[in-house]
Order: sequence, then C-alpha cells, then structure tokens
Amino acid sequence: MFIDIHAHAYRKTPPFVCPFCTAEQLLEVYDKKGIDIGVVLPIVSPEIYFPQANEDILDMAAQYPDRLVPFCNIDPRLLTNSPNAPLDKVLQYYKDQGCKGLGEVMPNMELMNPLVQNLFRHAETVGMPVIYDGSDTKTGNFGLYDDPGLPQLEHTLQSFPNLFILGHGPVFWSEIAKLETPGERAYFFSIKGYQTGRVPNHPIKEEGVVPKLLRRYPNLGCDLSDFTAHNAMIRDPEYTFKFLDEFQDRIYFGTDYVSPTMPSTLIDQLREWHNMGKISDTVFNKISHQNAIKLLGL
Repeated sequence: MFIDIHAHAYRKTPPFVCPFCTAEQLLEVYDKKGIDIGVVLPIVSPEIYFPQANEDILDMAAQYPDRLVPFCNIDPRLLTNSPNAPLDKVLQYYKDQGCKGLGEVMPNMELMNPLVQNLFRHAETVGMPVIYDGSDTKTGNFGLYDDPGLPQLEHTLQSFPNLFILGHGPVFWSEIAKLETPGERAYFFSIKGYQTGRVPNHPIKEEGVVPKLLRRYPNLGCDLSDFTAHNAMIRDPEYTFKFLDEFQDRIYFGTDYVSPTMPSTLIDQLREWHNMGKISDTVFNKISHQNAIKLLGL
C-alpha cells in the first residue's frame, strides 16, 4: 500500500505555468503507479501559481472519500495582515470540515517572519501538521526563505515543540549533506515554464543539518515528494539506507504530482530497494503508508 503525503489538483486546469491535474487525472496516475490514497494540498499564495479555494479540495475529497485526503492552506497575511490575526479560528473551521493538516505553505516570506510564526503557532494550537516548501531567495520565487544551515527552521521547531513540521523541497533536501556552496540549495520554476538552479548529486562525505535536526527535534519529519527528495535519496544509496532506517518513523512517501505527465520514479526505487533487501519490510511499510496513517488518523 502507498499513501502519497503530497499531491496537487485543481477543479479546472489553470491556463499556464503548470498544467495541474484534476482530481480524476490524479487518480488515473495513482492507478497506474499503484498509489492507494493521496493527500491533496491547496495552493493559496500567488507568487507563481494561481490561488485556489480550500473548498475545492474539500469537494474533491467528498467526491472520492476513499482515495483523497484534504489539507487546508492559509496565507499568513489573511485577516488583517498582522501577527495577531486569529488564524486559529480559520484552521479550526477547516479541521472541523475534515482537513487533516496545513499546507503546502509557500509564500515567499522569511520563515521567521512574525506573520508566518503566527500561522505556525495557531497550527500547533489547533493540532495540525504542517507541510511547507522553502526558498533560498527572498524575491522572485515561492517558498519560505531560510538561511544556509536552516537556522530559521530550527528556531521554529524550538518555538513550537508540539507542531509537527514536514520538511520538503530543495532547500531542505540539499542539506541532507554538508553544503559545498550555498547555491546548491537553489532550484525553482520560472513563469516561462523552465527550471533553474542546481541540486547536489555528489556522494555524502559529511552529514548536513537535516539528520542532525531530526535527531534533536522529534517534531520534524521528512516529505519525500518531488525530484529533489529523490535526488537526495539516490545520490549516496549506502547512506540512504542508514538514513531511512534511523528515521523510519518520520519519513513519508510523496510525489508532489502537479500534472498528469509528471514523472515520479521514487516509488519504483523504493520497491526495488525493498525487493533487494536493502530496506526491511518494517521500514518499507512505515514509509509507504503506516506513518501517514498514524499522522493523519486514517
């Protein structure tokens, strides 16, 4: 069984930038890949994609209750653009409607921005896990900015010990190893449709901050969606097997599907490693679906 912790779908495909799936197209891809359930994350911040309503995701989940799980999303500038905005009221409303978490949070603001911290504080109060994407720039991109070494993520983990945060994207996964240059954190999409930047693909000579943060903070988890996570997993398989074993309780399979034609090969890689005996049955089952069942209360 596979549960996808991170996917996207639109009620109607938006006109450009990315040909997002409809719910039906997403399920067609799932049937081909052998994925049983997907968590659908709405996009609400306008930095590069078209904002969508949380209600669209709730409608999809209601139409396919055995296959799709809804998250809600809130731009931290909602309700007065203030660090005192009562975002707990909004989050509690959507939790009562069946949303299992918050995300994908990705406005191009600093992670330690008081508005972002306000959102995370209320997510902790309401009891919602958070999936966010990061950025290494403060303009011209989407995602919460953090510095090399992820100090803003660490401060957030310290501030909200009861908030479970799933790291995702190039800024997070590049730091599974020690950075050779800060530019290794850079990878983003342009409005013209191309991708720019690079991700490190050399063997892991020295651990980075991600495994260190995982050891230090039990409220940090790993979202394996998108190619940057796959890159982090295949760049040094012998290290990966140790990483997956050590943090098996906080790693979640994901795809970050955005279009029907988007490649997703990590699922095949995990199956291959499992069949080869590189990943135990216990580790494979936790990552593929059991951790998600526990986290989301499915």
